[in-house]
Amino acid sequence: MNYHRIKIAAIAFCVIICSICYGLNRNHKYREEGFVSIQETPASSQEEFLAGDLKETSKEPLRICYVHICGEVASPGVYELEEGSRIFQAVAVAGGFTENAAADSLNMAEPVKDGMKIKVPDKEEARVLLDQALSSGTGSSEGRRTVNLNTADKNQLMTLRGVGEAKADDIIRYRESHGGFQKIEDIMKISGIKEAAFQKIKDDITV
Repeated sequence: MNYHRIKIAAIAFCVIICSICYGLNRNHKYREEGFVSIQETPASSQEEFLAGDLKETSKEPLRICYVHICGEVASPGVYELEEGSRIFQAVAVAGGFTENAAADSLNMAEPVKDGMKIKVPDKEEARVLLDQALSSGTGSSEGRRTVNLNTADKNQLMTLRGVGEAKADDIIRYRESHGGFQKIEDIMKISGIKEAAFQKIKDDITV
């Protein structure tokens, strides 16, 4: 009877020992393979792990600004743009320029700002603004140069006061058919340009 109890106790002891050894071996294997639970890491390491996880999953929301674009664009109005967008992007969302737009009057690379109003002038408005700048002495040195009636292109001719698209075309046709202007007074041979108009532009033209 006592022998039987001793045998059972020995078997139980062996089972306990084997379980302990199996557990130790398994834990050692996990550590070798890099499986370490958060509970086994120091508190500071846990905080760094969780903080890093949050940084990876969280994204900074886009910042939006509202811009009012009007004048010579296809669809004037207030548009929503991402912060850091440029004026050329504002023009694009407004449908692009009209045929009468003075596109060169804008700095297309300028960043937009929230609440900004962008007015695209027409060609006549742009000429008036240029005239005002020249008369006030705020125009660029290039803008104050005289326009050569024999070599200027259409856009350059249209910077002259009172010279619109039609008159610029007339000037080009005249110089092509007459071999050019011989003196600045010859511009009065152009229909619609008389003495009064000549006096306004005589200091701005040359041949």
